[in-house]
Amino acid sequence: MARTVCAKSMLLVSLLVCCFIGLTAVKYDPNWNSIDSRPLPSWYDEAKIGIFIHWGVFSVPAFGSEWFWWNWQGIKNPDHVKFMADNYKPGFTYAEFAPKFTGELFNATHWADVFNSSGARYVVLTSKHHEGFTLWPSNVSWNWNAMDVGPHKDLVGELAGPVRNRGMKFGLYHSLFEWFHPLYLADKSSKWATKHFVKSKTMPELYEIVNAYRPDIIWSDGEWEAPDTYWNSTDFLAWLYNESPVKDTVVTNDRWGKDTLCKHGGYYTCVDRYNPGILQNHKWENCMTLDKSSWGYNRRSNLTNYLTIHETLTVLASTVSCGGNLLINVGPTADGLILPIFEERLRELGQWLKVNGEAIYSSEPWTHQNDTYTPDIWYTSKVTADGSRHVYAIVLHWPLNNQLHLASVTPQSEMSVNMLGHAAALEWKPRPRGGVVVAMPALSPRDMPSQHAWVLKFQHPA
Repeated sequence: MARTVCAKSMLLVSLLVCCFIGLTAVKYDPNWNSIDSRPLPSWYDEAKIGIFIHWGVFSVPAFGSEWFWWNWQGIKNPDHVKFMADNYKPGFTYAEFAPKFTGELFNATHWADVFNSSGARYVVLTSKHHEGFTLWPSNVSWNWNAMDVGPHKDLVGELAGPVRNRGMKFGLYHSLFEWFHPLYLADKSSKWATKHFVKSKTMPELYEIVNAYRPDIIWSDGEWEAPDTYWNSTDFLAWLYNESPVKDTVVTNDRWGKDTLCKHGGYYTCVDRYNPGILQNHKWENCMTLDKSSWGYNRRSNLTNYLTIHETLTVLASTVSCGGNLLINVGPTADGLILPIFEERLRELGQWLKVNGEAIYSSEPWTHQNDTYTPDIWYTSKVTADGSRHVYAIVLHWPLNNQLHLASVTPQSEMSVNMLGHAAALEWKPRPRGGVVVAMPALSPRDMPSQHAWVLKFQHPA
């Protein structure tokens, strides 16, 4: 009898606690003051590195960029018009590219393995770009989706599982607008007085992908023509944060209307390839491409178009030092292959992070972002369990005579210096004009912990 009473009492307490939590849970209203008050889920800032994938019908012509359709028929770029006239029959339409977007060599497991090998902690796939073609079987995109034409597969669903099975978060890019959709063009002609496109296309798609795939990130785009009030952005975000199946963990960006960029949202993207070089007061992301000229696969790219691993590490160091995340884009081919040069860069990045990831993941900006004396030195930091702080100096160029001058580090009597991946402590001495001089170790190339950048760890610095 006593056990029964005890069990009932515990049940009552549990119900009261649940009711109290429910009553005190934050409810976000559909306005920016409320939406912007939501704390950013901590996993995102800790992750630091993600992979962006631009894949769609634009991967078939693979000429210029993922904006091929707009360049060809929107602004009638002469190069694009000539390309079509020289290679395709008169009257050929963009829709005729879709059956050639076959994805027959797409292997979601291999993709996930490549992305995981890079050290990335999240992946963002273009569920729909500005062409309007959806990579999932959308209920509001009849015959213009990957199930009805082309691969005849749910590409979003196929990739989500393998990505998550490897411990990475899975996010979805989604374009609010579509270049040539008649309902969008009609709303545009009305100067946004009507919302036919939003009600019948954009919002149904967003609710659909959230409920079907439970993305960890909604990476919105295509916001620049219309105000957020046209898109009903705050209504959607309030639902996303209050009621959706990912309400507690989902992360969003700032592209929700022409006046929201770099002002509203979970984290800021501001402009493509945004890398301010100074510390920002709001969480931000540098979305950038390994192919300097294009987000989608571009057959015209040559070797000089691709970032080297040193260039990639330079962007990573400057981004993370200033409080940003790095979202690194690859553009697969229409048949579903990741180019070997993309794979090589990602695997090189992963090898570097195996040695030096301590300075990147879950790091925080330090007092200084880059050194005030020696160029190409970027700093990050971490607070340890005992409350002390470790500072990391990412050295992008090995110093002459093995003597590294750092003006931003104040010498402390008990300070120790190590190179990540190298066991022995490094000698250092105060610098006459302030700072320290670190003696870099004399290592043969095969003994180098890294080949392209090196990280010094300062314990107990000022």
